[in-house]
Amino acid sequence: MGQIQGRDGSRYKTFSRRAMLLGGAQGLAFVVLAGRMYYLQVLKTDEYTMLAEENRVNVRLLAPLRGNIVDRYGTPLATNRQNYRAVLIPEQTPDIDATLDKLSRIVAISDYDRRKIMRDVKRLPRFFPITVAEDLTWDQFAQVNINEPDLAGVAPDVGETRNYHYGAELAHVIGYVSPVSESDIDKAGGDEPLLRLPGFRTGKLGIEKKYDAELRGVAGASHVEVNAYGRVIRELSKDPGKPGEEVVLTLDMAVQKAAWERLEGQSASAVVMDIRNGDVMAFVSTPAYDPSQFNMGYGEKAYKALLNDPYLPLVNKAIAGLYPPGSTFKTVVAVGAVEAGVDPEQRVFCSGSYRLGNHDFHCWKKGGHGSMNMHDAIKHSCDVFFYDTAKRMGIDAIEATAKKFGLGQAYDFDVPGEKMGVVPGRDWKLATQGTSWQQGETVITGIGQGFVLTNPLQLAVMTSRLANGGYAVKPRLVRAMGGSLVPQPKPLKMDVKDESLAVAMGGMNGVSNEIGGTAYRSRITEPGMALAGKTGTAQVRRISKAERDSGVIRNENLEWRQRDHALFIAFAPVQAPRYAISVVIEHGGSGSGAAAPVARDIMRAMLLRDPELQQAIDPSGAAARKIKES
Repeated sequence: MGQIQGRDGSRYKTFSRRAMLLGGAQGLAFVVLAGRMYYLQVLKTDEYTMLAEENRVNVRLLAPLRGNIVDRYGTPLATNRQNYRAVLIPEQTPDIDATLDKLSRIVAISDYDRRKIMRDVKRLPRFFPITVAEDLTWDQFAQVNINEPDLAGVAPDVGETRNYHYGAELAHVIGYVSPVSESDIDKAGGDEPLLRLPGFRTGKLGIEKKYDAELRGVAGASHVEVNAYGRVIRELSKDPGKPGEEVVLTLDMAVQKAAWERLEGQSASAVVMDIRNGDVMAFVSTPAYDPSQFNMGYGEKAYKALLNDPYLPLVNKAIAGLYPPGSTFKTVVAVGAVEAGVDPEQRVFCSGSYRLGNHDFHCWKKGGHGSMNMHDAIKHSCDVFFYDTAKRMGIDAIEATAKKFGLGQAYDFDVPGEKMGVVPGRDWKLATQGTSWQQGETVITGIGQGFVLTNPLQLAVMTSRLANGGYAVKPRLVRAMGGSLVPQPKPLKMDVKDESLAVAMGGMNGVSNEIGGTAYRSRITEPGMALAGKTGTAQVRRISKAERDSGVIRNENLEWRQRDHALFIAFAPVQAPRYAISVVIEHGGSGSGAAAPVARDIMRAMLLRDPELQQAIDPSGAAARKIKES
């Protein structure tokens, strides 16, 4: 009995100890669980709330409004406008091809567009809207709205697109935007989310390209509630982002328009500059293209037509067209000659040709000009005088002077695509052709032929530096950015004597304002508006001895591509120079007959637009009002 009671007591003690251990374990588990719940629900509540919210809310980028581009007086040049379009949501249509067939009865959908749409359908989620037609007219947009019940998956939509107010007139200045390419994404390193937005566009040429980052702005965001499949339920909040910065150009649109209209129909270019600060007032290259077509998409046929056009509308001739400067170069040679110690009053007799060794170099005037000093030689554009002057100077002096006046260099201009041209010399020839410099090459360089090549922007810079007292002004096209003026460093005085500049400028005045000058017929006669210029005619073909003996074929009797280039440079007003101009007309014939009258008309329009000159030149304001209204 005692043994039974002992065994029962032992069992009771064992049971109590096990119950205590089990209860302790349960209590510990409860404490751990409570602690974990406290950690998750109290200490980590913000983090897990955010994670839960991310599962429910999506943040989607919104493309910002692109910044406007305006001229110096605020005239809109490139802005944004509503873009009426139609989008397709693939998941809402059972047959995409059939839907596109129906839509094509309202708006044109090319085979190329259809292939692109189908690529996007395969690439993007099926609930994602795909642009299938844009830039619709109001009538087309209304038809899409009316027929929406029969167009399964198609929805009308309104977005923004670029509006180029002056089309081709400014195409080579402003450039254009177009859809993002894979190369754009690669250049950005693949870390620019905006570039992956459907329908987003970036600058491809001109100001649109150079200042794409500033014009692009800062993306906004839309917070939307989505379901488990990512479909939008509703928009919770919206931040439109920051619009791009406004870019103010130095251009005066009235002068730009006058220059365009004067050159339209020709393969040509013109640049007008303020000689004091380098502001480009007009910058024209004709013909051009419609930038809106690149924005919305050029058709294959239309683009091929641009490529095959002999007038090269896709080439910005003002900075990428390279031409022998012809006799316009004689102004720089004259300055360099005086700097090198050549007496400008020393006379050279022009018989019509210049003998060097066993070769004759011909003057443009077959019978010759007779006895010439430097002023007369610039005025009459005597080749023989400058053959002789170049020989006396030597190529080293010519090369140094040409570079001093801005030739053979790029200016990091606001429109991309500059070509530097060529200012030839001993080192240049040895490096590029592997041969030494010849004296006959010096002679031909003296009249702006041979190896020397320039573009119209460089010629405008050269003329500005001649007329502004020898200051190394550089061209610029952007005046202000985002409401702040762009600082322009004060140009430095070049190492050139005023007397040397005066000889060249006096000769240019003779060209335009003295009887017998090569551009006397293209002078400006109104008081206070006189210009001083220099004609240039650049040969594009070699004239054989037989042709010279029988009579050189006139330009008008040659096919277009064989005709000489026509050039003209000028500054005005003569009494107090303020503006410079260069005009190049490809295969235009002669500088005096083709380029000088164009430059005169453009310069006159420029002078009438200058507020400081208007009162003195045009007291009634009638001429200025006429130009402004046009």
